[in-house]
Amino acid sequence: MNVLILQGSPRANGNTAWMAEEFKKAAEAAGHRVTLADVGRKKIGGCLACEYCHGKGNGACVQKDDMQALYPLFAEAEALVLASPVYYFTMAAQVQAAIQRLYCIQKPPKLRKMALLLSSYSPDVYDGAVGEYRGIADYWEVEDAGVVTAKLDEQKTDATRAKVVALAAKV
Repeated sequence: MNVLILQGSPRANGNTAWMAEEFKKAAEAAGHRVTLADVGRKKIGGCLACEYCHGKGNGACVQKDDMQALYPLFAEAEALVLASPVYYFTMAAQVQAAIQRLYCIQKPPKLRKMALLLSSYSPDVYDGAVGEYRGIADYWEVEDAGVVTAKLDEQKTDATRAKVVALAAKV
């Protein structure tokens, strides 16, 4: 299976990046082709709602930024993993920008499954991000493979690694 991971933290060695890398290693060990896109460090503008993509653009966005390199990855992805820190009750803006820019294609055409990795310093802050993720999976009519969260005392632990590895086995 072709797996695309969107890693949304701007911190290269942070907790979210660690979870994404552990997922990548586990999925590759299971025989999947995995691309980890570090959207937290890319320049991706939000959707302008200009409708160029649904008119003259024929499905192509008018904006020419780092998202251009991601469209071919979305076109081939059979599984999508969103990995995001939770700063204020939802996924980071960097992940949201990449997802919202898919408006021009509506849905990745080969996508069958999704999974979510979240980290935060606080417990009980995940409902907004999980709700948004499940709404996207429902709208795209893809299987929700599951969610792994890690609050401060769970980050970069063997227990969290085991949960991430188990989730990777579901895609």
